[in-house]
Amino acid sequence: MPKPSLRRKLEFNWTLVLIVVMALFLRLFGLTNSLTDWHSFRQADTASVTREYVNHGIDLLHPTYQDLGNIQSGLENPHGYRMVEFPFINAGLAVILRTFPVLDLVILSRLFSILCSLGTVVSLYYLGKRWANPAVGYLSAFVFASLPYAVYYSRVILPEPSFTFFVTLAILAFDFWLEERKWKWYCLSFIAFTLALLLKPFALFFAPILAYLAVRHFKGRVFRQPALYLYGLTLVPLIWWRTWIQQFPAGIPASTWLFNGDGIRLRPAWFRWLGWERYTKMILGGANIVVLLSLVKKDKMRELIVVWGLCVLTYLVVIATGNVRHDYYQSITLPLVALAMGQGLWVIYHFFYMRKQQWIGLTLTTLLLIGSILVSREFVAGFYGTRADWEQAGAAIDRLTPADAKVIAPAMSDTALLFQTNRTGWTLGGEIEKKIEQGATYYVNTAYDDEAKALEQRYQVIEKTPNHIIIKLSP
Repeated sequence: MPKPSLRRKLEFNWTLVLIVVMALFLRLFGLTNSLTDWHSFRQADTASVTREYVNHGIDLLHPTYQDLGNIQSGLENPHGYRMVEFPFINAGLAVILRTFPVLDLVILSRLFSILCSLGTVVSLYYLGKRWANPAVGYLSAFVFASLPYAVYYSRVILPEPSFTFFVTLAILAFDFWLEERKWKWYCLSFIAFTLALLLKPFALFFAPILAYLAVRHFKGRVFRQPALYLYGLTLVPLIWWRTWIQQFPAGIPASTWLFNGDGIRLRPAWFRWLGWERYTKMILGGANIVVLLSLVKKDKMRELIVVWGLCVLTYLVVIATGNVRHDYYQSITLPLVALAMGQGLWVIYHFFYMRKQQWIGLTLTTLLLIGSILVSREFVAGFYGTRADWEQAGAAIDRLTPADAKVIAPAMSDTALLFQTNRTGWTLGGEIEKKIEQGATYYVNTAYDDEAKALEQRYQVIEKTPNHIIIKLSP
C-alpha cells in the first residue's frame, strides 16, 4: 500500500472540528459564574485544594482544603486534610495560577474541565468510526457535545470530566495498540488508565472493556501476551495512594454509604431514580428508543455497547446509594450514552436509506436529536443558577477580615459559602465556643437565625445587611 501523501496527513477533518467548536461554545456558557451553582459543595471541595496550593505552596502528599470541620469524615480535621483523588490536576492548575496571578481560579479550573471534555468528544468520534463507521463517529461526538446534561457536567470543577476523558482515551489507545502494535499507543493507554485510577477507583468498573478488546483480538492467545500482564501495573499508583492516605483518616470522607447505605439497591425507588428521573428525563430527554435501537444491528459496535453497558450497570448497582443521591455520578457513563445514541440514530437513518427514503431518515433522526436536547434542557437549565447572597457575603469577608482569619460560615455543611470567603473554617454553626478555641475568629451567616441573633448580642458586629451578617468573635 502506498504511503498517504503529506497533504492527506495534514488534511483537517472539518466536520469533527465544527463539532468540537460547537462543544466549546456550549460549554463556555456560565464560565464566569460564581462557584455556587448545582453541586457547588463538591466543586468547592475540589477547587479549594487548588486554592490552598496557590496560597500555601504545593505538597502533593498532603493536600488540604478550606473546610476544617468534622462533617465529611466524622473526625476532627484541624489541618484541613483532603485525601480523595491524587491532586495532580490541582497541583498543575496551582502552578499556572502562581505563575500568572491575574488568572481566575474558577475560570481556569472550568476551562481545564472543558478541555478534557473536548478530548472526550474527539475520542468518541474515533471509537465510533473504528467500531462502526464515520457517521456513527460523528453522531456519537455530536451527542456528547450537545446533550445539556453532558454540557453542564463537562465544565464543572470535579474529577469527573478529566476521569471520563482518561478512561475513554485509555480504551481508544488500547484499541489502536491492538491493531497497530505500536508501543506509543500502549504507553498512552497505560498512562491514561493510571491517571483515571488515581482520580477515581471507579475506573476499575471499566477495565472489563479493555479485557474484552484483548480477548477479541488475541482470542486463544490472550494469556500468552506479556504486555497484558504488564498493564496490571496501572494498579500500583492507586494502591500506593490509597495506602498512603490511610495515615490521615480525618481527611478521608466517609464513603461506605455510597454502596447501599440506605438499602435502595435494585428496589423500585432505585429503578425510578436512575431509570426514569436520570437517564430517561435528565440525560436522554426521552430518547430511550434510540439507545435500544443501537442493539438491533448485529455488528461489533453492538458487542462494544453491550460490554460497556454491563460495566455501567455494574457500577450503578454496586454504587447504588451514591448514584441515586448525586446525579453527577452518572456523568462518567456518558461515553456509553453517546456511542449508543450515535449507533441508534444511524440505525434509524440507515433503515430509511436502504429503502431510498433517506430524507425521511434524515428528518426523523434530526427531530429525535433536537427533541432529546430540548427535553433534557428543561431539567438541566436550573443547574446554572447561583447564590448572589453567598457571593456578597463571601466578598464582604474577603474585604473586611485578615487573610489568616478562620471563619464559621453555616450553610448546612455546604462548603460553597466558605469557598466564597477565601478563608478556612467551618460550614456548620453550633458549638461556637469550641470553634473559637480551635481558632475561629469571624462568623458569617446569610440567614438571620436564632444563632446569629444570639451571637450579635455577645460579639462585635462588623457588617449587617439584608443579605448577611458578619460578626467578629471577640468580646
